[in-house]
Amino acid sequence: MAYGNTNGRYYKDKPETKRKRNLRRMWVNGEYIPTDHPLYKPGRFNSWQDAWDNKSIEKVRSGFVYLIGNPAWPKWIKVGKALSAEDRLNQYQTSSPHRDYFLIHARPFEDRDHAESCIHEELINRGIKLSGEWFLIDAVDAIKILDTLNLTHRQKDLFDATSS
Repeated sequence: MAYGNTNGRYYKDKPETKRKRNLRRMWVNGEYIPTDHPLYKPGRFNSWQDAWDNKSIEKVRSGFVYLIGNPAWPKWIKVGKALSAEDRLNQYQTSSPHRDYFLIHARPFEDRDHAESCIHEELINRGIKLSGEWFLIDAVDAIKILDTLNLTHRQKDLFDATSS
């Protein structure tokens, strides 16, 4: 018999083998996280905050710059950064009784901190009204700006120009 005592199943499909293999895997909000991810640890978690504290998450440079909206404030768009845009959206939903926040767009970056500050700077330089990280801008325009963001050519801050 080729497979021994497997009842005709391939050995990797045995329930005991699957259970052992799954104990070594990581899922965050139902999404599989590969073992080469910098924050990998086995288990099932509802969010990255369930798996790690904020200090550990902030050590990872890569992630997303996202655009989030809410129909209660049309034309106002939150421009932020996160390890996972969907995970961040779920965090916003907990503060809304209507669960009406929605993800407009997200773009991955190797350095999400730098990318977020670049897009904030670009929006401010264009004279777009802001309140914290919320900008009064059309979603289509915000997506265009985010998708065409060039991180290699960043304008100097006023403080950089005066300190030289």
